[in-house]
Amino acid sequence: MKKIILYTLLLTATINQAFAQKDAQARIILDAMSKKYHAYSTIKSDFTFTIQDQQNNTQGSQDGTLLIQAKTNKYKLTLYNEGSKTAVQEEITSDGKNQWTYTTKDKEVQLNKAENSEEAFNPAKIFTIYDKGFKYLYTGDATLKGHVYQVIELTPEQDKEFFKVRLWVDKVKKQLFSATIFDKSGGRFTYTIKTFTPNVPAPDAAFTYDAKAHPGIEVVDLR
Repeated sequence: MKKIILYTLLLTATINQAFAQKDAQARIILDAMSKKYHAYSTIKSDFTFTIQDQQNNTQGSQDGTLLIQAKTNKYKLTLYNEGSKTAVQEEITSDGKNQWTYTTKDKEVQLNKAENSEEAFNPAKIFTIYDKGFKYLYTGDATLKGHVYQVIELTPEQDKEFFKVRLWVDKVKKQLFSATIFDKSGGRFTYTIKTFTPNVPAPDAAFTYDAKAHPGIEVVDLR
């Protein structure tokens, strides 16, 4: 369930449009952010996502790292155990054609074909999918720890499990800072970017599963 929530969160954090009207000011902000991201060859980002269950009054968080090569749909997503920033829980790696999912608890790697359709979850598009499936509205600025963020609310044009996404965009850097998904069952899922490093050197080997680095781990080919 947590994996599904994270995938939904990462996907929607990438998308870019929402609310009853398509607001011109929101479009300007989102276009500026998209233009900047498209100029990078690679991006590495450390992030935290927080899960809030309003019905049961519970909250949890998890850290992760994402390395992407957006133009080729290549990525490596690393999730850490809750409360840890080093102990790996799961790694998802894709070379654009194949996807390897390594879960440390199960000591197993599942190999699947990469899903590159518009509807599929693809972390390689996390900072650039701003143009389809949503309406958008700029709701004003917000200040947090001395930084000013432009707040944009998105609503899906088709029925989804969530009804709203709230984006915070750094007004100076023109970068996505956070996205909060509001689902229909009362849950809130917030994805917050902690570090953002563009044009990180990343050889092709960074986007394939390294069997030698994981001795004794079974690979299950599901292609």
